Amino acid sequence: MSANEIERLTELAVVSRETVDRLERFVALFRKWSGAINLVAPSTLAQVWERHVLDSAQLYALDPKPQNWLDLGSGGGFPGIVMAILLLESEGGFVDLVESNRKKAAFLQRAIAETGARGRVHALRIEDAARQLKGQTAISARALADLNGLLDYAAPWMRAGATGYFHKGRDYRREIDEARRSWSFDLLEHQSMVDADSVILQIYNLQKRGG
Repeated sequence: MSANEIERLTELAVVSRETVDRLERFVALFRKWSGAINLVAPSTLAQVWERHVLDSAQLYALDPKPQNWLDLGSGGGFPGIVMAILLLESEGGFVDLVESNRKKAAFLQRAIAETGARGRVHALRIEDAARQLKGQTAISARALADLNGLLDYAAPWMRAGATGYFHKGRDYRREIDEARRSWSFDLLEHQSMVDADSVILQIYNLQKRGG
């Protein structure tokens, strides 16, 4: 990580040198595994710190208090592993990472083992995870589905009181409008601190319309 990238990270979250070292170990492992399995779009590999690590760290900046996080479709570990590492700065908090692809789940398990991140991997379909995982208070998902699809996935936890934090790109307003046809919810829009065309949608009080 360059000095500029460390400075950008500390603008998002107050972190120790040890946490920076853990993130660097994670990124080195991510680059190694990316040569064998498709963890993110290949075109973004050269900008992994900016496009993925710092983008993920925004969630910690938005809500740094210890929470039980659920990361859906964790894939290459963004934001789930990054959050699980950053939570080591606090006295509590945990991340349950759900990833149905066995190879990606194996990568995530290796990442937790090598960094000491505060998380656990569940090699499950999201629908199956909804029957097994309870008590999560915050949900994240990145590059998984459109907003309507995300709310379908997250509904079992959000209707029980969890808050959703979803990264979205420039077309997010259309996704919000489409989602509101099926769902009612309260919404806070957070401008991305990394990408001017992106936002993080904070959604709570989710209810199915007509149900």
